[in-house]
Amino acid sequence: MQIYMVERTLKNISMDELAGAQAAAIDKATELTAAGTPVRYIRSTFVPGDGRCMCLFEAASDAAVKKLNDDAQIPYDRVTAALDLTPRD
Repeated sequence: MQIYMVERTLKNISMDELAGAQAAAIDKATELTAAGTPVRYIRSTFVPGDGRCMCLFEAASDAAVKKLNDDAQIPYDRVTAALDLTPRD
């Protein structure tokens, strides 16, 4: 499985809308995984000042990550392969 970063521009989004988008991504990942397309939402980082949001997912392909976001109706600018460099405990 590969890590993918989803880049978004979410200017003027409220914190409630942002939380709803995150919940939709998590729910859609669960649904797709149950249907045989494993996708895992990892985390997001949001910069309120400019509306930029970066979300990390784990999946077998960028197509699976795009499908998740399209099905959940969460806008994105691009999906690209990435490395998660978070230190492990």
